[in-house]
Amino acid sequence: MSHTVGVREAQKQKTRKALMDAALVLLEDQSLSSLGLREVTRAVGVAPTAFYRHFRDTADLGVALVDEALGSLHAVIRATLAATGDSAERIDSTVGLIARHVHAYPAHVRFITRERHGGVERVRTAIGRQLSLFADEVAAWLATQPDCAAWSEDDRQMLAHVYVDHMVMTASAFLEAESYGEERVEAAASLARRQLRLVSLGRRHWLD
Repeated sequence: MSHTVGVREAQKQKTRKALMDAALVLLEDQSLSSLGLREVTRAVGVAPTAFYRHFRDTADLGVALVDEALGSLHAVIRATLAATGDSAERIDSTVGLIARHVHAYPAHVRFITRERHGGVERVRTAIGRQLSLFADEVAAWLATQPDCAAWSEDDRQMLAHVYVDHMVMTASAFLEAESYGEERVEAAASLARRQLRLVSLGRRHWLD
């Protein structure tokens, strides 16, 4: 009996993942607000009623995609914060990590950058909540840094959000640049590094 339940649960998870993967493909050329559940179920080859065994509606599907897309970014942020070396080395490492993540997960990045300000409120809220969690991680790290130790918590949070916003903006720039070739990718990387160096200079002199 338990084996049968296990098989059913595995099949359910497989179908759920197939629906999410199909939605990501369909969302390459449209926003979530225009996506129909019948499009998704047709792409997977299941009946429309099967959709409701996994998601309440397309907004619920979108929230699941947010969790999937941004969940993996926690590891990227932790790797960035753990990077050693001087400021230039840390900046180069940060930009490189973002570039590799975009190359590995272009559909996820496209979804987040489009839906962050899209027409589905629950999805916008879910993205905002995840990005705020990222900012909290960065702010906690900033509190351990000598040049930010005397900052107020509000100022550390402000800078943390600048870093997170820059990460999203840079990911979007890399995504667009990849369709034009290596030269455009390097130009996007160079701009991102210069922007982070500017922020780094301002950070060192903030209390001045």
